[in-house]
Amino acid sequence: MTISATHHIGFTDALKFWAKLGCISFGGPAGQIAIMHRELVDERRWLSEARFLHALNYCMLLPGPEAQQLATYLGWLMHGRIGGILAGILFILPSLVLLIALSWVYVSFGNLPIVAGVFYGIKPAVTAIVVQAAWRIGGRTLRNGWLVGIAVAAFFAISVLQLPFPAIIAAAAVIGVIGGAVKPRMFSTHRSHALPATAAPADTDHAPRQSSLIDDNTPIPAHMQWRAGNAIVYALIGFAMWSSVMLSLMFVGGGASTLTQMGWFFTKAALLTFGGAYAVLPYVYQGAVETFQWLTPVQMIDGLALGETTPGPLIMVVAFVGYLGGVAREVVTGSPFLSGTVAALVVTFFTFLPSFIFILVGGPFIESTRGNLGLTAPLTAITAAVVGVIASLAIFFAWHVWWPRATAETIFAGGMDWLAVAMTLAAGIALMRYKLGVISVIALCGAAGAITTITRMT
Repeated sequence: MTISATHHIGFTDALKFWAKLGCISFGGPAGQIAIMHRELVDERRWLSEARFLHALNYCMLLPGPEAQQLATYLGWLMHGRIGGILAGILFILPSLVLLIALSWVYVSFGNLPIVAGVFYGIKPAVTAIVVQAAWRIGGRTLRNGWLVGIAVAAFFAISVLQLPFPAIIAAAAVIGVIGGAVKPRMFSTHRSHALPATAAPADTDHAPRQSSLIDDNTPIPAHMQWRAGNAIVYALIGFAMWSSVMLSLMFVGGGASTLTQMGWFFTKAALLTFGGAYAVLPYVYQGAVETFQWLTPVQMIDGLALGETTPGPLIMVVAFVGYLGGVAREVVTGSPFLSGTVAALVVTFFTFLPSFIFILVGGPFIESTRGNLGLTAPLTAITAAVVGVIASLAIFFAWHVWWPRATAETIFAGGMDWLAVAMTLAAGIALMRYKLGVISVIALCGAAGAITTITRMT
């Protein structure tokens, strides 16, 4: 296939970069966006600052993993739809393979004392990481009393009233529409589109920047320009891919089969992930743990820990959820590994397909409206609600980690695990006070847990 473009970025060079990015993209969305900015804008000069930020703004508007969508968008901008598709796939492929392997290790060897000790140590670290996420997003989002009130209401709705996550998101959107009309300044979102601090441009001496291969005035090729007919075709192709896989699952296993239920559930999850992976985790928890019981609360925490230690988008934790659900329900008779792998692949397909459709359908339109894009008031309210939901998730994780033998009927049974409390506080201080990296904190806590377990056995 011929790659038509108005620049001189080699297609092979771009593929090498996307493959490299998929293997080194640790640090969550901010870190991943920072890597792309440093490599593509500052060092390689493939893109101008304005083109990069414009793409980032659009991806922040979408549900789904913004870093993966940004990679897809930039790949599309450089080399059209084939470039975008390959960039998006390479961004998640290493993480998917690694998580399937780690999930197999977890299922096969998770009961070994040394492995159990490692997971005992990283559970407090995960709790501290979720608290940090709530604090970080809240500090960026809750800029006035209206938004704080929405966050508090969302916390109460999910933790006390146990309302479903989609209902909370819908209510927040309605509040945002009304608030945007009544108090537009209170729902202003201009700060939400700033480049992450970790991705700040390196050239701070105000020297003139070298021209980029795709600069502020570089037009996109004719076949990538906005046409309503093309957008409809891409949307129909995406829907055909979704429906063909869904109908195949229903034909093989029926509408009530585990794989079919996973397809429906993670399609909805993909369309509700405003605010990043931490925002959708409570929804995934409600469905995967409480409704379908594909895995236990403790396993969900362990999965998040594995997701934090692998490259790629954090939402890839859904592959772990799918793997354990596939094993638990034995979707492939007689083979736990195949059961888990098939379920992980199904979950990944339905989680990420919408992101590719959003970029291929909306990319040309967004490029035609550069300079005029802003977040809406409903999205501001949704993001505020997300803070309350994440705070609820942090408290729930802390309860399971600090009172490991507690149940819903006896919420403080068995007494508090004071070592877990101390490790959580230490991890929180390391993350929030001393800015230690997530991987380092998880590694240290895992080592401490292993040493503690071995010491208790001797």
